[in-house]
Amino acid sequence: AQDLAAEQVEMVLTWGEPPAAVAEKIAQVRAKAAKHGRTVRFGIRLHVIVRETNDEAWKAADKLISHLDDDTIARAQASLARFDSVGQQRMAALHGGSRDNLEVSPNLWAGVGLVRGGAGTALVGDGPTVAARVKEYADLGIDTFIFSGYPHLEESYRVAELLFPHLDIERPELPKSSGYVSPFGEMVANDILPKAAAQS
Repeated sequence: AQDLAAEQVEMVLTWGEPPAAVAEKIAQVRAKAAKHGRTVRFGIRLHVIVRETNDEAWKAADKLISHLDDDTIARAQASLARFDSVGQQRMAALHGGSRDNLEVSPNLWAGVGLVRGGAGTALVGDGPTVAARVKEYADLGIDTFIFSGYPHLEESYRVAELLFPHLDIERPELPKSSGYVSPFGEMVANDILPKAAAQS
């Protein structure tokens, strides 16, 4: 996959492994891309569990898996092991199918991956702590972050309120409003013609 990425893609998206593993992957892909006279951007996919305090965040992480019994985890891991995805194997290796030692790197929790395929890690902590971990990945060369959490709506509000204020991110200027305000998108489409159509 790295060889193909080095030759073909503009951005490599990785799952949330510990920073040392991500740094190694970035270095490998950059070296391979350089042989083709190319540069590649990097993104990362992570869950986020952010709360007012670190203690509250870790309690929320524990609560996510509190109703899972060992048999459920074992069945999920057996099912996920059938896939030949190297990324999935790397996610599974972080926790080894066990609840023990799920903090695989500072504030990086592998509990999500006990029963879920794909991105199986979460950044856990208060806003400043999670922001520090995000900066750590950014300093490695990650410039695109895809965040999620459970439940989706509630966690998106928490990320916006507790994490975003601590991130040094560019906020693009929004286009000026046309002055036309309506709650009905269909009416906008039917009442305001595109310039090309209006000229014909």
